[in-house]
Amino acid sequence: MKCFVGLDISSQKLDVCIMLSDTTTPFIASLSNDLQGASEIKQQVLQLNEIHRFECIVIGMEATSLYSFHPAMFFNDDNDLKVLNTEVMIEQPNKIKRYREAFEENKNDTLDAFYIADYFRIERFTPSILKEEKYLALQHLTRTRLQLIEQLVRTKQHFTENIYYKCNTLPSKLKNDDDLSTSIYSSTLITLMAENYTLDELAETPIEEFSNLIQKLGRGRFKAPDKLAKLIQKAIKGSYRLSQVHQESVDIVLSLLAREIRSLDKMIKEIDKAIEDMVEAIPQCQRLTSVPGIGKVYAAGIIAEIGQIEPFRDHPQLAKYAGLNWKETQSGNTSLQDTSLVKRGNRYLRYYLVEAANSVRRYDDEYKAFYKKKYKEVLKHQHKRAIVLTARKFVRLVDVLLRNHQLYTPPRRLMEDN
Repeated sequence: MKCFVGLDISSQKLDVCIMLSDTTTPFIASLSNDLQGASEIKQQVLQLNEIHRFECIVIGMEATSLYSFHPAMFFNDDNDLKVLNTEVMIEQPNKIKRYREAFEENKNDTLDAFYIADYFRIERFTPSILKEEKYLALQHLTRTRLQLIEQLVRTKQHFTENIYYKCNTLPSKLKNDDDLSTSIYSSTLITLMAENYTLDELAETPIEEFSNLIQKLGRGRFKAPDKLAKLIQKAIKGSYRLSQVHQESVDIVLSLLAREIRSLDKMIKEIDKAIEDMVEAIPQCQRLTSVPGIGKVYAAGIIAEIGQIEPFRDHPQLAKYAGLNWKETQSGNTSLQDTSLVKRGNRYLRYYLVEAANSVRRYDDEYKAFYKKKYKEVLKHQHKRAIVLTARKFVRLVDVLLRNHQLYTPPRRLMEDN
């Protein structure tokens, strides 16, 4: 006899259904999502075990991130349950939803708990392994970092929109001039566009004086400040002008966004430092940082999501977990060649794998050549497609290094070329 515990979890409730192998349900209840509620479920399982002597106990729930974290860790770490061959399983909500929809019944939390238990009873799920505490702690930092990055991207996009209102030709002129190697988001440009300088003042400032101002704001890093000064003045003179009232509102928004960009940049640097300090205690990260182009932050982001490599059967399963796999469309003798990325996996792992692969291809000749080959194969979305394919190739390397407990060594042919 086996025992299957289905949990439908919300912020305040634990709806539970305990189902046995013969589909009987000796316990169904709605409890509070706290220590008391979880302890009540544990006691019910222990009491039933006294009667049935279960072969194994499966406690299953949907992945609801924040809400499922504490119940999952409670049942996984409980010593009384460990001795009873207890497994805690977390499944993707869309899989349980598809299973439940086949029965066309009404929807409520009690029914959801029943079908979660029944889903795990048929044992068609992929076993999920809860990570050790050190990986969860690191994951908290790396996931927060990605959220800050995404917030920074949105803020910069909003900043660019308002720059277009103020000086509509400036973004395109900076983008098209590769020699300047600066962007609209550089601290110098942000200061010029968002602080105490009007467009008319900048346009009328002598080039030499304007160049000195740019070099002062940029702390001497510009190689051609006079060229940048001329470009900005040309952009200002060729741009539309707003009314004074509208210009004042745009300036206020730009000033607020500039402060937010600086604040987010500072927070990202602080969290990078915290990640680098924590990752020193995790040996797997040294294996990844041995790859040219992989720093501690990218290595930490990958390790935090993978944890131990052993639960993954091979690199295709690891790639599928990250959502770096493609839909197969086949009927009869026909197979569709143009397929889309599944992207249903772990978005955090996918992000760090793609960013790491993008860095590796700048340092490693093999990955550089692979990226260029894939880039040239299509005419649309060239970089996006090429870097995702490079990330999929990179997954193989990550799997080998972590599974074999080894540091990276370049392929022999590359060593001989050098």
